[in-house]
Amino acid sequence: MEESLMSSINWLLQLLALPNVGLSAIFIISLISATLLPLGSEPAVFGYVKLAPDMFWPAILVATAGNTIGGAISYAMGLGAWRAAEKWKEKHPHKADEAKSTATESRWHKHAHEWLHRLGPPALLLSWLPGVGDPLCAVAGWLRLAFWPCVVYMAIGKFLRYVAMTGGLLWLFPQG
Repeated sequence: MEESLMSSINWLLQLLALPNVGLSAIFIISLISATLLPLGSEPAVFGYVKLAPDMFWPAILVATAGNTIGGAISYAMGLGAWRAAEKWKEKHPHKADEAKSTATESRWHKHAHEWLHRLGPPALLLSWLPGVGDPLCAVAGWLRLAFWPCVVYMAIGKFLRYVAMTGGLLWLFPQG
């Protein structure tokens, strides 16, 4: 059984390494890495561009598109969680009041909430940050910030990150 699993994984890795599948793999990896799953897409983008330097801009654009769509999925998850919480409050008003009175909001939580509301969608320029960016997209959905402006700011931040990271890595590790 374990040997079968390993051969399946090897087959998948070989398939994703093929040049004609490379951009598709970058798209999928960058989409998944923008959800709340812990996965980094930068090594895949860098590796692909290192193998095919003429594909720098297509790889950056594909990774940006996948990562932005993943951020939009996180936004939708946050919005869905808010809607579910509101429905629960409607069905259980006495429990919602009890939960509200017993819950203590930290000073940091209040500050972050106010900061995000004050900045609005431009705060999603920071959606590229590791560990912070993915939850930031979900919180934007929870706060019901305007969807399309959020997506635009996500895309700008993620694009700049891919250009800086991939370009920087290519500068640090030139053709050898």
